[in-house]
Amino acid sequence: MTDLSIYFQPNTAAFSFEANQLGSVIASYVATFPELKGPGCALLSVPEFRGANNTNHAISAFRSLFYSLHPEANWKLPIYDLGSIEPGATIQDTYFALANVVSELVKNQIIPIVVGGSQDLTMALYQGYEKLEQLVNTCAIDRSIDIGSADEALHSKNYLGHMLVQRPCYLFNHAAIGLQQPYAPAAEFNLFEKLFFDTCRLGEFNQDFRLAEPHLRNADIISIDLQAIKAADIGSTTGAPNGFTAAQFCQVCKYAGISDKVTSIGFFTEETLGQVGTSLLAEGIWYFLQGYFARVGDFPFGSKADYTKFTVFMDEVSRELIFYKSNKSARWWMEVPYPPQSGSRFERHHMVPCNKSDYDNAMKNELPDLWWKTYQKLG
Repeated sequence: MTDLSIYFQPNTAAFSFEANQLGSVIASYVATFPELKGPGCALLSVPEFRGANNTNHAISAFRSLFYSLHPEANWKLPIYDLGSIEPGATIQDTYFALANVVSELVKNQIIPIVVGGSQDLTMALYQGYEKLEQLVNTCAIDRSIDIGSADEALHSKNYLGHMLVQRPCYLFNHAAIGLQQPYAPAAEFNLFEKLFFDTCRLGEFNQDFRLAEPHLRNADIISIDLQAIKAADIGSTTGAPNGFTAAQFCQVCKYAGISDKVTSIGFFTEETLGQVGTSLLAEGIWYFLQGYFARVGDFPFGSKADYTKFTVFMDEVSRELIFYKSNKSARWWMEVPYPPQSGSRFERHHMVPCNKSDYDNAMKNELPDLWWKTYQKLG
């Protein structure tokens, strides 16, 4: 494995923890850089705020709170703390370093848990997959869309726009969870719809949190803007009155961890976190790890023999819709065909996570919106 220590500064703060707390099982970069071996998870901080016109670097306090939490008995795979990627001479230097680190970790089945820094660092996570030439799905936990204008320099409010104009483009799908309409410009929202991207608005999530789970299960990269949490729950004086509750935030983090497809996650903020916010960030990382250690090896890695198959004939598209229910987790997937290709003798299919409600709607002869959006993107 490539030596990644050149990118990191060690943890210099003295963290106090007991023998049964997380600090006792984390391989932390203090004097010697840990010997990395996957599978596992690697925590790293990137105090880069120039993409939000901010020079605040106060994000290291979460470690002392995180280290004092208690691991569960089944947390057997290694957890690393690689320290900090300090801001480079230019912001592009920071992006370059983070992209290289993400690429190497993902290649070796180690999930980077990135604590930022502003959300433009999501672009660096994406660039790590570019180096692997891997098609990816992204999912943002955010109140806004952040497409912005790609004609402007990359910043925290236009990172998605920059991802879309990259050539070659390895972005297949993007999902926005927690979207609040007052923070979504109409032009950005309309473009989002034209691209057949997925949304789970905050109101929809509040009505049924299970609507968000397939989007998290379908993502390779999870990008969390901590401003998606309501100000009262994160202890913010500048945040929004509406947003995820602290409990909902932890629930989302656990869902993200459970997904077999998720291979990187970032927690991003543009402001100093107080005691409440820092504690909530530490808890969010803990719940992601709880989900990670509860993975059951569902599709796309499992065999179809581990699933119950359901077939529904849809008059609207004159074809059968195929659904699969996991015998391990009771989660659902839907088979979406690639549009016919001239001269092709074989029909290919794409498996997309879904809810049981999609199957129920198909049984009512209602074509699931997710099926149609995915079919359009495959064309």
